[in-house]
Amino acid sequence: MKSTVEHLSPTRVRINVEVPFDELKPNFDRAYRKLAQQVRIPGFRPGKAPAKVLENRLGRGVVLDEVVNEAIPAKYMEAVNAEEVRTLGRPDIEVTKIEDGDHLAFTVEVDVRPEITVPAFGELSVTVDDVEITDEEVDRQLDELRARFGTLTGANRPAEDGDFVSIDLSATVDGEDVPDASTTGLSYQVGSGELIEGIDEAIIGSSAGESKTFVSKLVAGEFAGKDADITVTVQSVKVRELPEADDEFAQMASEFDTIDELRDNLRERVSMAKKMQQGVQARDKVLEALLETTEVPLPETVVGAEVEMRAHDAVHAFDHDDAKFNEFLESQGQTREQFDADMRTEAEKAVKTQLVLDSVADAENLTVSDQELTERIIYQAQRFGVSPDEYVQRAQQSGQLGAIFADVRRGKALASIVRQATVTDASGNSVDFDALFGPVTPAEDTATENAEAEPAEAK
Repeated sequence: MKSTVEHLSPTRVRINVEVPFDELKPNFDRAYRKLAQQVRIPGFRPGKAPAKVLENRLGRGVVLDEVVNEAIPAKYMEAVNAEEVRTLGRPDIEVTKIEDGDHLAFTVEVDVRPEITVPAFGELSVTVDDVEITDEEVDRQLDELRARFGTLTGANRPAEDGDFVSIDLSATVDGEDVPDASTTGLSYQVGSGELIEGIDEAIIGSSAGESKTFVSKLVAGEFAGKDADITVTVQSVKVRELPEADDEFAQMASEFDTIDELRDNLRERVSMAKKMQQGVQARDKVLEALLETTEVPLPETVVGAEVEMRAHDAVHAFDHDDAKFNEFLESQGQTREQFDADMRTEAEKAVKTQLVLDSVADAENLTVSDQELTERIIYQAQRFGVSPDEYVQRAQQSGQLGAIFADVRRGKALASIVRQATVTDASGNSVDFDALFGPVTPAEDTATENAEAEPAEAK
């Protein structure tokens, strides 16, 4: 087999492949066996008809089609590996010549990873917020803990913000009942914002047994985006009484003996959470700085596929009804053209991010261990509320296991970049990333030293 590569652009190539018929003999043998099983020829048992008989019965063209359809994918991959082409997306294949008995020729146009030169990561510099902990934040954490041990008691008064109510809901659009928006005996905390817009204002000031009607836009279902007349009936009003924040409560709600010890522990938790937030802010800012300083030619077909996937996900909640989706956008003050433009910008950024981080991962020879992959699978399974085994099965069926692996690897690349960048808080202090990424391992230390030695040019 002979193959050559033409570079059409920084992100696209044409691979020319020529395969002698001698190399296609195994493909011809399999084609004859397959066709022999599919046709019935008098005088021959199923699968036993000779090649010449099959060709006389079916025609040489049918055999050649079977051979070509089987051979091209394998020969394409053979050429890709031989030429060390790093492909992206689906190839466009064209058979250019079939010289029966001599050779098969075809061309493949496919997107490829562009060459990317990333800056020295130590030159990236960002500033993040200080970690500041107030007494009010600690008190808020303590109140949330007390709320878990609180009791609900009936209130003989109109509902107020923060009360717990039992309500009935019904809705109509242009006089037509909306069954999906109707329910009875729904428990709700006033002011939580977990239900439809306008409901808190309707409930506040209402006593048990009172009903009020207000207008709000429905956000899902058949009438998504339409104004509905919603009636809420308050069935009961309750308040939550909290236990006193004292030593007795500390002993009941925690492993600590005193309320002061519990407060100190809550302060440490708030501090850890804020350090995590600071780390996430640093990660996002470093990535933004990296993307701004790195030129990346974008493969159009890859961007197009990303746009198509995002558009599919966007209209999925509207049963893929574009008219309903457009109505929803209008209710949000956005046109479809604006949405499509924003979506394309986001898709281009996503593809650029993937290409840059893949390049960094390649340059630093980053790998993903079985434990790291397992941890990500467990995390994702918990997010979707399924078992890890079920999540893996779904990922296998949808062909997403490779994407999970790539995502973990990109995360490791980004962590390496952030560690090497100059990150300070607003007060000028260096930021510690152990809370976000964990302590540096000896292998990571070596990779960092190698990366700092010279800028990475990855392909």
